[in-house]
Amino acid sequence: MRSVFDGKDMHTIKSRRPRDILNEIKWKGLDIKHCTIYYIHRGAPGDTKAIPGSSLRTIGRSFFETIDGTSIPYHRILRIDHDGIRVYEKK
Repeated sequence: MRSVFDGKDMHTIKSRRPRDILNEIKWKGLDIKHCTIYYIHRGAPGDTKAIPGSSLRTIGRSFFETIDGTSIPYHRILRIDHDGIRVYEKK
């Protein structure tokens, strides 16, 4: 379990999978805009790209969609940080 601070209270993230973690952050009322999502992006430097949580449009069943319409499957997510705290890292 990882803990994140929302400015008032400490919250524990219990989920283990990227989709569940993003939904848990949303459901607990934490600001998803404070997330940074690192994912495999072939052709990018190091084949990795990072996007801010403010770029998320939807959290779908198999992928999340960004505001520019890009669909990124969850299996490509390498890491999720919330307010600088790592809440997920692919093994």
